[in-house]
Amino acid sequence: MRVAKASVAYPLLGMGFGMFACSERNNYITAPPNPGYPGTDDQLMDEIQRAAFDFFWTEASPNTGQVKDRALATGNDTRKIMSSIASTGFGLTALCIGDKRGYANPAQIKSRVITTLDFLANKMPQEHGFFYHFVDPETGARWDKRVEVSNIDTALLLCGVIFARQHYNDLQITALANTIYQRVDWPWFLNGGKTFAMAWHPESGFSEGRWDHYCELMMIYLLAIGSPTHPVSPETWKAWSRPPIAYAGLKYIYGDSPLFVHQFSHAWFDFRNTHDAFADYFQNSIKATKAHKEFCLSLKSQFSDYSENLWGITASDYAKGYTEWGGPPAKGPIDGTVVPCATAGSLPFAFSDCIAVLRNIRSTYGAPAWKRYGFVDAFNPLTNWFDQEVIGIDQGISILMVENQRSGFVWRVFNAAPEVQSAMSAVGFHSSKSSITPSPGR
Repeated sequence: MRVAKASVAYPLLGMGFGMFACSERNNYITAPPNPGYPGTDDQLMDEIQRAAFDFFWTEASPNTGQVKDRALATGNDTRKIMSSIASTGFGLTALCIGDKRGYANPAQIKSRVITTLDFLANKMPQEHGFFYHFVDPETGARWDKRVEVSNIDTALLLCGVIFARQHYNDLQITALANTIYQRVDWPWFLNGGKTFAMAWHPESGFSEGRWDHYCELMMIYLLAIGSPTHPVSPETWKAWSRPPIAYAGLKYIYGDSPLFVHQFSHAWFDFRNTHDAFADYFQNSIKATKAHKEFCLSLKSQFSDYSENLWGITASDYAKGYTEWGGPPAKGPIDGTVVPCATAGSLPFAFSDCIAVLRNIRSTYGAPAWKRYGFVDAFNPLTNWFDQEVIGIDQGISILMVENQRSGFVWRVFNAAPEVQSAMSAVGFHSSKSSITPSPGR
């Protein structure tokens, strides 16, 4: 079950957004302009981050700070497009990364952060502190009656809110962030159960589906347990299942979902060198990433593009719209499409394997695969289809995990929050000293 890609309103992500082939692509595939990416790994990662920052800066309303769910990869997108609260959560963190790295004027970045937080705290419609998944970027109103109040997308937003608070340590920003986080009524979304319901609609109430097995859900439970105002019991951490899987000699916890479920909570929460009574979740994501690579390579007889330096499938656009796909086991209409954020979002888990894919895409497929906002959301070398758009949460997981690989900045700042520390302690995390630590970076 995917977050902003997405918890219940999946069709909205592809609604009315055309995806079409690029007329120039054949030249780039048969005769790439460079025999290989000429820069260093760090230079490529910086390019990815600068491009993603540009998306979050440009494709957000300057009046509200709400970030579009998606946009044309070339920019200059004048269409009326809904905002995603998950994109805005990633965007708040991306703004702080841009502030740290000097990607734009610091005063302007801080002003945008304040605008965003003020709108969320004082103007954006909310229900018991939770927000609608997709909203009008200028008014914050529910996009349409299909859109749910989403706790997972609210959690992604709150991670960005808390990160901005921790990064700036500014009285105004702190007050706004605390207003947003502390009014969330977490027990309400339990709806009398031991696990969280997935969604709420004003027309029909709570969904039957629950966040009851391993996936991107860890952030929901930790934010709820750590709440200083409306917490849930730490016992809820034990209430969701952790189903095992074995593939290619690797045994790990698996949630029958695409690769992003092993990435999203890790974008902010630092699970390195620690474990609870059930698992070392960082090591679990390492194994999941390696298993996914082996799974893609096992498909080479069907899809000849998959190789040591070209693999990675997670929920994304594809030629027919939008889909949740991946494996193992095989899930969705796999057709040879490659999704760059699958490897960008896994850089801290398998750096050499993932950076090799990103370098290959950057050099081999040229302009059709790389535009103003960086890598297009997905492409299929076998059919010469290249997405013309990028998706906010895919841009987000890329810029955050690149930063964690380069410097650990997001992990270091976010995990200094007292609510995060309290939650991690309450559910029993303790040192394991068994995880791989990213290179120091810059």
